[in-house]
Amino acid sequence: MEEIVSKVSERTKIPVYSRTIENVLSAVLSSDDVWRIVDLSEEPLPLVVAVLNTLGELGYLEFDGSRIILTTKGRELVEKYGIGPRRDYTCSHCAGRTVELDEFSDLLAEFRAIVRDRPEPKHDFDQAYVTPETTVARVALMHSRGDIENREVFILGDDDLTSVALMLSGLPKRIAVLDIDDRLVRFIERAAAEIGYSNIDMFTFDLREPLPDYALHKFDTFITDPPETVDAIRAFVGRGIATLKGPGCAGYFGLTRRESSLDKWREIQRLLLNEFGVVVTDIIRNFNEYVNWGYEEETRAWKLLPVKVKPSYNWYKSYMFRIQTLEGSRGFEDRITAGDELYNDEEASTT
Repeated sequence: MEEIVSKVSERTKIPVYSRTIENVLSAVLSSDDVWRIVDLSEEPLPLVVAVLNTLGELGYLEFDGSRIILTTKGRELVEKYGIGPRRDYTCSHCAGRTVELDEFSDLLAEFRAIVRDRPEPKHDFDQAYVTPETTVARVALMHSRGDIENREVFILGDDDLTSVALMLSGLPKRIAVLDIDDRLVRFIERAAAEIGYSNIDMFTFDLREPLPDYALHKFDTFITDPPETVDAIRAFVGRGIATLKGPGCAGYFGLTRRESSLDKWREIQRLLLNEFGVVVTDIIRNFNEYVNWGYEEETRAWKLLPVKVKPSYNWYKSYMFRIQTLEGSRGFEDRITAGDELYNDEEASTT
């Protein structure tokens, strides 16, 4: 195992551990689909690829068309280390999100109808959107935590059209949406007119610029779905915290294991605690399920994969984080000078 770890480390700057190799092998025992292997292993895609290629070179795996298969030598390896197939016991009722949608069935049906003609994701903006069930589950989760009823809610980037679901719920006192994509801004404005919801403010804005006064310290809750570099988390989550009124306010954001190692998670948690002074109250595994965005062949993931096959199911998921502000919590209000590195690091794969 030490030899495998050493050889994988020669291929990538992402930290590699024995557990990394075990996670990938366990996933291979469960599936021969490369996307499912990434999903089950819960390691960044570029790291999974480095492990797979190394195991292939050493004779533990073979690539058969679109399939990844353990060789006899590979089966001897997993038996030696007592590695079994990765099992998925996710609750079939709530899909692991911890909230049920029975009371939101009408809202879900209305949401599906309204967003049927939504703008498609643009690679230029690193866009992807979640399933309708995920968006409505966000409303249920935020409602269960007391974060939207008669609250003022700020949404930083709304590929997922969470604002539309919130408008349909009728729960927030006011909603503000900030997005760089004018297509989304116009779509949400049309949806608001169709729903008859008037307490919504729309802004086309680049988050690299400092937030204007109308957004600072005026909201109870924010939600955002940032790119996953540490700089991007500082930018998006930090901006979100800057919109909040003070102690006792809440923020929501997603973070994957597909593009973020646990080493990066540690840096992000340090950022939340030490720089922003907020507390993490909830981390819900694979809460956010993303619809395949349609431009996979343009992404870094496609260039890296040892077998070229389009995903057959929604493989990309993120954990939902809820944070809460305390006395002394602070956001990030400076101009952001980062360029491409705001969206890309060694672990990125969807850009």
